[in-house]
Amino acid sequence: MAVVHRVYAQALLDAAQEKKRLDTVRKQFDEFATALRDSDELRRFLQNPQVELLTKQTALDELLKGSDELFLNFVRLLADKSRIAEVEQVYEEWTRLLAQQERILELELQTAVELSDKEAAKVVGQIEQASGRKIVATRTVDPDLIGGLVVQAGSLRLDASVRGRLEQLREELLTPT
Repeated sequence: MAVVHRVYAQALLDAAQEKKRLDTVRKQFDEFATALRDSDELRRFLQNPQVELLTKQTALDELLKGSDELFLNFVRLLADKSRIAEVEQVYEEWTRLLAQQERILELELQTAVELSDKEAAKVVGQIEQASGRKIVATRTVDPDLIGGLVVQAGSLRLDASVRGRLEQLREELLTPT
């Protein structure tokens, strides 16, 4: 992530907290990012360098009519500084900063079979207790794991699967002593 994206995201976070409008700004930024993600036309329009700044500003004002003034000014600033094409990257950094501030750890739980909600809650609870952070987990199923689970948090990977253990044993057997 580019430093400039972090600077804009941090500035919005600081301003929203200072004005005590973090929840409102979060909701509106989420909605705007979803609109961008769902509309190739809107994304291409904002990223097109041939579209004049005034045209983009007018379209953004219309699209965000009724939005919180702080969020609207933020989007206008991105447009004024020719950074509106990078708003999705700024949003990614914004969500990362929020998660960091709120001590939220996003991770993926990969299991050989589908976990019940109760089983998943138990695993997540153990990770929360060990890490001291709130966990937001996505769950996937990979039957090739045979059993156990794999936890992926960013670049950190914990493989407690049967497949992982078998691969580790194979490596040990093949490594000369």
